[in-house]
Amino acid sequence: MVTGLARRVRPQRAAAALVSVFGGIAAPFAFRLWDGREVLLGTGAPPFTVVIKSPETFLRLLRSPTPLTFAEAYVESAVDIEGDLFAAMTVADIAERLRLSWPRRLTLLASLWKP
Repeated sequence: MVTGLARRVRPQRAAAALVSVFGGIAAPFAFRLWDGREVLLGTGAPPFTVVIKSPETFLRLLRSPTPLTFAEAYVESAVDIEGDLFAAMTVADIAERLRLSWPRRLTLLASLWKP
């Protein structure tokens, strides 16, 4: 079921969800989605890019946005970090303090499939 839903995730909506969740972090960094789309966050040139290799991985991270979920995806090579790993760890510390309520998660997930 998740795989079927994941295939219908629109990358532009995924990009908007990333901006919604991580847009408040001032440090520069970027995401690259499975279709090559870059999502730049913060101000200035990003010292690192988090590469999300599939919509299934994106959904998994959005459903359970915890350091453990991200670490599992990294170990499985479902995500990669290109660039300065130490800068990525600094942003990860900030991101770890972000909290998404269940209603916000559901809203973000539902927004991925809007027409």
